[in-house]
Amino acid sequence: MTAASLDLASLLCSRLCHDLLSPVGAMSNGLELLAEEKDPEMRKRCMELLEQSARTSADKLKFFRLAFGAAGGFGENVPVEEPRALVDALVANNGRITVNWALGAAMLPKNAVKVLLNLALIGIEALVRGGTLDIGAEQREGASEIVVRAAGAKIAFDPLVGQALDGTLAVADLSSRTAPAAMIQKLAVEAGGGLQFALSEEALVMGAVLPEVR
Repeated sequence: MTAASLDLASLLCSRLCHDLLSPVGAMSNGLELLAEEKDPEMRKRCMELLEQSARTSADKLKFFRLAFGAAGGFGENVPVEEPRALVDALVANNGRITVNWALGAAMLPKNAVKVLLNLALIGIEALVRGGTLDIGAEQREGASEIVVRAAGAKIAFDPLVGQALDGTLAVADLSSRTAPAAMIQKLAVEAGGGLQFALSEEALVMGAVLPEVR
Protein backbone atom coordinates (compact mmCIF):
# COMPACT_ATOMS: atom_id res chain seq x y z
CA MET A 1 0.00 0.00 0.00
CA THR A 2 1.38 3.41 -0.97
CA ALA A 3 1.61 6.44 1.34
CA ALA A 4 -1.13 8.12 -0.69
CA SER A 5 -3.42 5.10 -0.21
CA LEU A 6 -2.73 5.12 3.52
CA ASP A 7 -3.55 8.81 3.72
CA LEU A 8 -6.81 8.24 1.84
CA ALA A 9 -7.76 5.33 4.11
CA SER A 10 -7.00 7.45 7.19
CA LEU A 11 -9.18 10.29 5.92
CA LEU A 12 -12.05 7.90 5.17
CA CYS A 13 -11.77 6.62 8.75
CA SER A 14 -11.87 10.23 9.97
CA ARG A 15 -15.00 10.83 7.91
CA LEU A 16 -16.65 7.76 9.39
CA CYS A 17 -15.80 8.86 12.94
CA HIS A 18 -17.06 12.39 12.26
CA ASP A 19 -20.42 11.17 10.97
CA LEU A 20 -20.90 8.76 13.87
CA LEU A 21 -19.92 11.25 16.57
CA SER A 22 -23.32 12.93 16.72
CA PRO A 23 -25.59 9.87 17.12
CA VAL A 24 -23.15 8.07 19.44
CA GLY A 25 -22.77 11.24 21.53
CA ALA A 26 -26.54 11.51 21.72
CA MET A 27 -26.72 7.95 23.05
CA SER A 28 -24.13 8.77 25.71
CA ASN A 29 -26.04 11.86 26.79
CA GLY A 30 -29.30 9.93 26.78
CA LEU A 31 -27.89 7.24 29.05
CA GLU A 32 -26.69 9.89 31.51
CA LEU A 33 -30.13 11.50 31.58
CA LEU A 34 -31.83 8.13 31.96
CA ALA A 35 -29.68 7.30 34.99
CA GLU A 36 -30.74 10.52 36.74
CA GLU A 37 -34.35 10.85 35.56
CA LYS A 38 -37.13 9.54 37.82
CA ASP A 39 -40.23 10.82 36.01
CA PRO A 40 -41.81 7.94 34.00
CA GLU A 41 -42.77 10.16 31.05
CA MET A 42 -39.29 11.66 30.81
CA ARG A 43 -37.71 8.20 31.06
CA LYS A 44 -39.95 7.06 28.22
CA ARG A 45 -38.82 10.04 26.16
CA CYS A 46 -35.18 9.24 26.93
CA MET A 47 -35.69 5.67 25.74
CA GLU A 48 -37.22 6.91 22.48
CA LEU A 49 -34.24 9.18 21.87
CA LEU A 50 -31.84 6.34 22.65
CA GLU A 51 -33.62 4.06 20.20
CA GLN A 52 -33.51 6.75 17.50
CA SER A 53 -29.79 7.41 18.06
CA ALA A 54 -28.99 3.69 18.05
CA ARG A 55 -30.94 3.22 14.80
CA THR A 56 -29.18 6.18 13.18
CA SER A 57 -25.77 4.85 14.24
CA ALA A 58 -26.55 1.38 12.88
CA ASP A 59 -27.83 2.82 9.58
CA LYS A 60 -24.68 4.90 9.11
CA LEU A 61 -22.39 1.98 9.97
CA LYS A 62 -24.13 -0.25 7.43
CA PHE A 63 -23.92 2.49 4.81
CA PHE A 64 -20.22 3.21 5.33
CA ARG A 65 -19.38 -0.49 5.51
CA LEU A 66 -20.39 -0.85 1.87
CA ALA A 67 -19.54 2.70 0.72
CA PHE A 68 -16.00 2.72 2.14
CA GLY A 69 -15.13 -0.81 3.26
CA ALA A 70 -14.54 -4.25 1.82
CA ALA A 71 -18.18 -5.22 2.48
CA GLY A 72 -17.57 -8.83 3.39
CA GLY A 73 -20.53 -11.10 2.80
CA PHE A 74 -21.01 -9.99 -0.79
CA GLY A 75 -19.43 -11.47 -3.89
CA GLU A 76 -18.21 -9.47 -6.86
CA ASN A 77 -21.81 -8.36 -7.51
CA VAL A 78 -24.28 -6.85 -5.06
CA PRO A 79 -28.10 -6.93 -5.31
CA VAL A 80 -29.35 -3.40 -6.05
CA GLU A 81 -31.83 -3.69 -3.20
CA GLU A 82 -28.89 -3.42 -0.79
CA PRO A 83 -27.65 0.09 -1.71
CA ARG A 84 -31.23 1.21 -2.17
CA ALA A 85 -32.12 0.17 1.38
CA LEU A 86 -28.98 1.85 2.75
CA VAL A 87 -29.69 5.19 1.06
CA ASP A 88 -33.38 5.09 2.01
CA ALA A 89 -32.42 4.43 5.65
CA LEU A 90 -29.91 7.29 5.63
CA VAL A 91 -32.53 9.70 4.27
CA ALA A 92 -35.30 8.43 6.55
CA ASN A 93 -34.09 10.73 9.33
CA ASN A 94 -34.40 13.75 7.01
CA GLY A 95 -38.02 14.39 6.17
CA ARG A 96 -37.08 17.15 3.71
CA ILE A 97 -35.50 14.84 1.11
CA THR A 98 -37.42 12.54 -1.24
CA VAL A 99 -35.53 9.77 -3.04
CA ASN A 100 -36.60 8.47 -6.46
CA TRP A 101 -35.04 5.33 -7.93
CA ALA A 102 -34.60 4.06 -11.49
CA LEU A 103 -32.63 0.82 -11.37
CA GLY A 104 -32.28 -1.11 -14.60
CA ALA A 105 -30.24 -4.01 -13.25
CA ALA A 106 -30.81 -6.59 -10.53
CA MET A 107 -27.11 -6.71 -9.59
CA LEU A 108 -24.23 -4.26 -9.78
CA PRO A 109 -20.47 -4.81 -9.38
CA LYS A 110 -19.25 -3.96 -5.89
CA ASN A 111 -17.18 -0.98 -7.08
CA ALA A 112 -20.18 0.42 -8.95
CA VAL A 113 -22.20 0.17 -5.73
CA LYS A 114 -19.48 2.08 -3.89
CA VAL A 115 -19.63 4.82 -6.50
CA LEU A 116 -23.44 4.94 -6.34
CA LEU A 117 -23.46 5.22 -2.54
CA ASN A 118 -20.82 7.91 -2.41
CA LEU A 119 -22.46 9.97 -5.14
CA ALA A 120 -25.74 9.63 -3.24
CA LEU A 121 -24.00 10.83 -0.07
CA ILE A 122 -22.64 13.89 -1.89
CA GLY A 123 -26.13 14.56 -3.25
CA ILE A 124 -27.72 14.29 0.20
CA GLU A 125 -25.21 16.72 1.66
CA ALA A 126 -25.88 19.18 -1.18
CA LEU A 127 -29.59 19.38 -0.27
CA VAL A 128 -29.19 21.57 2.81
CA ARG A 129 -32.79 22.80 2.53
CA GLY A 130 -34.22 19.54 1.29
CA GLY A 131 -35.38 18.54 -2.17
CA THR A 132 -35.35 15.47 -4.36
CA LEU A 133 -32.60 12.93 -4.95
CA ASP A 134 -32.97 10.94 -8.18
CA ILE A 135 -30.73 7.88 -8.51
CA GLY A 136 -30.43 5.72 -11.60
CA ALA A 137 -28.20 2.80 -12.49
CA GLU A 138 -27.99 0.25 -15.28
CA GLN A 139 -25.53 -2.02 -17.02
CA ARG A 140 -25.05 -1.47 -20.73
CA GLU A 141 -22.40 -2.61 -23.20
CA GLY A 142 -20.20 -4.12 -20.53
CA ALA A 143 -20.25 -1.10 -18.20
CA SER A 144 -22.17 0.18 -15.19
CA GLU A 145 -23.71 3.60 -15.74
CA ILE A 146 -24.79 5.63 -12.71
CA VAL A 147 -26.46 9.02 -12.43
CA VAL A 148 -27.41 10.95 -9.30
CA ARG A 149 -29.35 14.23 -9.44
CA ALA A 150 -29.90 16.40 -6.37
CA ALA A 151 -32.43 19.19 -6.91
CA GLY A 152 -33.67 21.66 -4.34
CA ALA A 153 -34.14 25.26 -3.24
CA LYS A 154 -30.45 25.60 -2.33
CA ILE A 155 -27.58 23.44 -3.56
CA ALA A 156 -24.47 23.42 -1.36
CA PHE A 157 -21.54 21.93 -3.22
CA ASP A 158 -17.93 22.32 -2.13
CA PRO A 159 -15.75 23.13 -5.18
CA LEU A 160 -13.02 20.95 -3.68
CA VAL A 161 -15.38 17.97 -3.83
CA GLY A 162 -15.89 18.78 -7.50
CA GLN A 163 -12.14 18.80 -8.05
CA ALA A 164 -11.89 15.44 -6.29
CA LEU A 165 -14.56 14.05 -8.61
CA ASP A 166 -12.78 15.20 -11.77
CA GLY A 167 -9.33 14.24 -10.51
CA THR A 168 -7.83 17.74 -10.32
CA LEU A 169 -7.73 18.07 -6.52
CA ALA A 170 -4.29 18.90 -5.14
CA VAL A 171 -2.93 16.43 -2.58
CA ALA A 172 -2.67 19.26 -0.05
CA ASP A 173 -6.44 19.80 -0.28
CA LEU A 174 -7.37 16.19 0.43
CA SER A 175 -9.48 16.02 3.59
CA SER A 176 -12.08 13.84 5.27
CA ARG A 177 -14.72 15.82 3.34
CA THR A 178 -13.14 15.28 -0.08
CA ALA A 179 -11.80 11.76 0.54
CA PRO A 180 -15.00 9.89 -0.52
CA ALA A 181 -15.05 11.73 -3.88
CA ALA A 182 -11.32 11.10 -4.35
CA MET A 183 -11.81 7.40 -3.60
CA ILE A 184 -14.52 6.85 -6.19
CA GLN A 185 -12.62 8.90 -8.77
CA LYS A 186 -9.70 6.52 -8.28
CA LEU A 187 -12.00 3.50 -8.56
CA ALA A 188 -13.52 4.80 -11.79
CA VAL A 189 -10.17 5.60 -13.41
CA GLU A 190 -8.66 2.25 -12.44
CA ALA A 191 -11.64 0.53 -14.07
CA GLY A 192 -11.07 2.49 -17.30
CA GLY A 193 -14.04 4.76 -16.74
CA GLY A 194 -14.65 8.16 -15.22
CA LEU A 195 -16.86 10.57 -13.32
CA GLN A 196 -18.46 13.84 -14.33
CA PHE A 197 -20.71 16.44 -12.76
CA ALA A 198 -22.69 19.55 -13.66
CA LEU A 199 -23.79 22.20 -11.18
CA SER A 200 -26.53 24.80 -11.57
CA GLU A 201 -28.57 26.89 -9.14
CA GLU A 202 -31.35 24.29 -9.25
CA ALA A 203 -29.50 20.98 -9.29
CA LEU A 204 -26.30 19.01 -8.98
CA VAL A 205 -26.03 16.18 -11.51
CA MET A 206 -23.29 13.56 -11.20
CA GLY A 207 -22.58 10.59 -13.43
CA ALA A 208 -20.20 7.67 -13.62
CA VAL A 209 -19.27 5.01 -16.14
CA LEU A 210 -17.41 1.96 -14.88
CA PRO A 211 -16.45 -0.73 -17.40
CA GLU A 212 -16.47 -4.26 -16.02
CA VAL A 213 -13.05 -5.38 -14.85
CA ARG A 214 -12.13 -8.66 -16.55
